[in-house]
Amino acid sequence: MVEIERKFLVLSDDFIREAFSQKRIVQAYLNSDPERTVRVRIKGDKGYITIKGKSHNNGTTRLEWEREISLAEAEALLTICESGTIDKIRYEINVAQHLFEVDVFSGDNQGLVIAEIELQSEDETFVKPQWLGQEVTQDKRYYNAYLSKKPFKDW
Repeated sequence: MVEIERKFLVLSDDFIREAFSQKRIVQAYLNSDPERTVRVRIKGDKGYITIKGKSHNNGTTRLEWEREISLAEAEALLTICESGTIDKIRYEINVAQHLFEVDVFSGDNQGLVIAEIELQSEDETFVKPQWLGQEVTQDKRYYNAYLSKKPFKDW
């Protein structure tokens, strides 16, 4: 139930050639308060509801609870979410023993590309692919809940 995640900007689209999966994700927030976000997501043809706690000071670790819900339930919940929808294509890439998820944003966040990696511990080492850029884990502007309120186009 604890998520340990690091975020990075992406330097090129070379990751696309390495991807084994891609899916469209549409998501919005029932609650975008940083203390406890409640997210509704449609990923491909499945729905999810996720609750995330406040990140620790370094931004890498926080409580996360997620459950799959029906597509119809997710679509209904999206109609009552706060304004500001995130729309992106997620690519999954295996690098050594780790999975990178690279999100290519569209809509109001067009032009933003972020890679995420989930780890078993905060100090776990991993291979950094050439397309991986600056780390932005501690920069809250790159959190989806923030992007739903203050999109990349307005920075």
